[in-house]
Amino acid sequence: MAYVPESGDLVWITFNPQEGHEQSGHRPALVISPKTYNSKVGLALLCPVTNQIKGYPFEVRLPAELSISGAVLSDQIKSLDWKARNAQFICKLPANKFNEVTGKLKTLIP
Repeated sequence: MAYVPESGDLVWITFNPQEGHEQSGHRPALVISPKTYNSKVGLALLCPVTNQIKGYPFEVRLPAELSISGAVLSDQIKSLDWKARNAQFICKLPANKFNEVTGKLKTLIP
């Protein structure tokens, strides 16, 4: 069975094309939407990961024990076609960090 992204997964995915201040390129991203949605619709809600940590309030640092480093940009959520962009599983983000990301997201959605 082919991989279907699940909420809490960190995946490699391409964010191009991009405009303005949006993240671009082939980079890690955190899957926010659940597997049931992702498999049915073929899209996933993702937040990009950056290596350029600036102490921005919406950054959530990845734990040191993961195979990738950086911070999730929780305010740059994007809906992407994960099949067309060939999303590839990296690892699972610990639940406490996932909850931190979604908590920051909730501040943007009143």
